[in-house]
Amino acid sequence: MAYYPPEIIEKVKQIDLYTYLKNYEPEELVHFNKNTYMTKTHDSLKISNGMWYWFSQGFGGKTALEYLIKVRNLTFIQAVETLLGHTKISPPIITKQSEKIKNVRLLLPKPAPNNDKVIKYLTGRGIDVDIIRECIDNRFIYQQADNNNVVFVGFDKNKVPRYGGIRATNNSRFMIDAYGSHKAFSFKLDSLNNSDTVHLFESAIDLLSYATILKLENKEWYNENLLSLAGVYQPAKKIDESKIPLALNYYLNQNQNIKKIILHLDNDSAGRIATMALKTIIPKQYEVVDDPPKVGKDFNDFLCSKLGINYLKKYGKER
Repeated sequence: MAYYPPEIIEKVKQIDLYTYLKNYEPEELVHFNKNTYMTKTHDSLKISNGMWYWFSQGFGGKTALEYLIKVRNLTFIQAVETLLGHTKISPPIITKQSEKIKNVRLLLPKPAPNNDKVIKYLTGRGIDVDIIRECIDNRFIYQQADNNNVVFVGFDKNKVPRYGGIRATNNSRFMIDAYGSHKAFSFKLDSLNNSDTVHLFESAIDLLSYATILKLENKEWYNENLLSLAGVYQPAKKIDESKIPLALNYYLNQNQNIKKIILHLDNDSAGRIATMALKTIIPKQYEVVDDPPKVGKDFNDFLCSKLGINYLKKYGKER
């Protein structure tokens, strides 16, 4: 097996994905919008501000080395040799993307004249129509003009939109945040009775599914604090070095009455690792409870199971 000294490994780790693609695979680098790029092969893999994230797969990184291993499925040695081969022939010209813009204005998509496709899509996933209409009435959910995507909106304490999560209402895997979105203000539903408990989910779909399950059980879903993380939470390699997700951190700072956090993350490996990390790093002043779905990968699977809906057959393999 080939051996490379630590200084060589450290050298290749300095190459970010944007620099790698721009220098050695320019045909693979596609401009998406503003300061964001995507790859030609995977249009849900976005590159911005020195980082990359593959939205359809739920993971990301910073370096080209991570990309070659996680996305291209090269071994560690193969990835190192690929980078060394390129840099030996032609040292990379470091071209940094623009620094992250602070206080960027949120650009939400233009709303459609009605929400028919969104309602059909969400009810097709088992979500209660009255809960959907309540969200629409409060501007938490709406249908995007032209392509009928569903937009999940998050607001700050002043009721100003600060986050927009966009996903397709057909069988495609299109999922992206609106330009200027801040994950600290992700989609949530607040309790009407000042509850001291918050329920945490990976996605808005899972959050709405859980609310529907509560309603099916004749429980008052509107008296619960429901918060989504706007995507899969990725802890650090060393769990005790992980940071609390932006959405949860902001929520706890704004709601000092919270005493209990119930984690409803997915039943896959990513969800279980994230749960373990959060139980480790959340301050001890909070009671933390792990409550994953009893059936399926996530709470929408659980809801569809309860209702007898074959969601995957109806919409294909898109989650």
